[in-house]
Amino acid sequence: MMSNKGCYTLSLGALSRWLADQAEGLGVEIFPGFAAAEVLYNEDGSVKGIATGDLGLDAEGKPTANHEPGVELLAKYTFFAEGVRGSLSQQLMERFNLRDGVEPQTYGIGIKELWDVAPEKHKPGQVIHTQGWPLTDTGGGGFLYHQDQGQVAIGFIVALDYENPYLSPFEEMQRFKTHPAIRPVLEGGKRVAYGARAINEGGLQAIPKLVFPGGALIGCAAGFVNVPRIKGSHNAMKSGMLAAEAAFQAIKLGGTGGDELTAYPEAFRASWAYKELYRARNARPALAKFGGLLGTLYSGLDLWLNSLGLGFLAPWTLGNHEDHSALKKAAEMTKIDYPKPDGEITFDRLSSVYLSNTNHTENQPCHLTLKDAAIPVAVNLADYDGPEARFCPAGVYEFVEDGDSGGAQRLQINAQNCVHCKTCDIKDPTQNITWVTPEGGGGPNYPNM
Repeated sequence: MMSNKGCYTLSLGALSRWLADQAEGLGVEIFPGFAAAEVLYNEDGSVKGIATGDLGLDAEGKPTANHEPGVELLAKYTFFAEGVRGSLSQQLMERFNLRDGVEPQTYGIGIKELWDVAPEKHKPGQVIHTQGWPLTDTGGGGFLYHQDQGQVAIGFIVALDYENPYLSPFEEMQRFKTHPAIRPVLEGGKRVAYGARAINEGGLQAIPKLVFPGGALIGCAAGFVNVPRIKGSHNAMKSGMLAAEAAFQAIKLGGTGGDELTAYPEAFRASWAYKELYRARNARPALAKFGGLLGTLYSGLDLWLNSLGLGFLAPWTLGNHEDHSALKKAAEMTKIDYPKPDGEITFDRLSSVYLSNTNHTENQPCHLTLKDAAIPVAVNLADYDGPEARFCPAGVYEFVEDGDSGGAQRLQINAQNCVHCKTCDIKDPTQNITWVTPEGGGGPNYPNM
């Protein structure tokens, strides 16, 4: 399972563009620059499609001279492939109770950079996976892939069930690059791209019910990542294929939509993707339950037994817990002193966000909404010393002095910096932050990530 021999390393952005060309050649219509902002329902409660968001609203949500209302896209079956923690997918899970009887989804935050490296240091096809360092009390690890055109992709993943509110995933990524096995590859090179994204880590036991009347969840909206392999794109694509085949057969047999595509989850359970995820189901929760050393030994033994066909010796499935519930109060934890960036191997947040090509229209409603505007200061700052300012890898959240209240602190949200990683939606200890779609086309632009 852990072998990468014969696999390919490439830009998922480039692959997606290529796939888009193939799809359009087959007559598929693609609407780039439009965000699915609302689920539409039939009178019987089944899903009938989506509506894109309005364009040209000001910061107060009022139409400007450039206002264009969203459009409705209707279908017999609507597949939601929003990726990790999709905003509409979350609504569907709640409306149709899709998470009843399954373990909570758990996540990691993956931070990634692309580097142009010196020719003599480039080894096309070489893959390095690491676990642990510089982390000590939480799960995570890094990767370094030598890709084509003299580039390496380097990244670091931090499990979002960490306890210390002073931990900064961004800073841990910067420290990772200073390891003596990593730094020499980057020295003399140039960082050319940056990005961040949450990753599903809950495993098979956290996958919700996949279908509901009129639609289905596919890809990382459902959560098909194989955690020990740090791979999920293959399973995501397979889920889309299985759902498409189920819909094709339903329509071929005269289906008019609005029903549940039960053939999709049945096909998934019979597929190699299910078998792969079943074998790996205990790897991530073992780390949370037993810690780094014992958890790694346990998960290694579990994977080994499964590879030998002896999985019946460990037939149980370990559970998950919600990531935000793991955060402890600042008074119980020790501050972490991160070194200042050197501007050559390590960098700050804002210069990193610049490389993500992130852009949002300034005068639009904030897409990072608070259920209660008082909670960030009254609870998060008071009890956790403002973890928003550290768990966000893009400098979106910062506590500043409120000039109108005698030096008291307030939370400032720099929504234009947002790289759509969804970490705030996941890790906020009070679950007070909700990520919604910004104006269509806004966000990071990852041409080669």
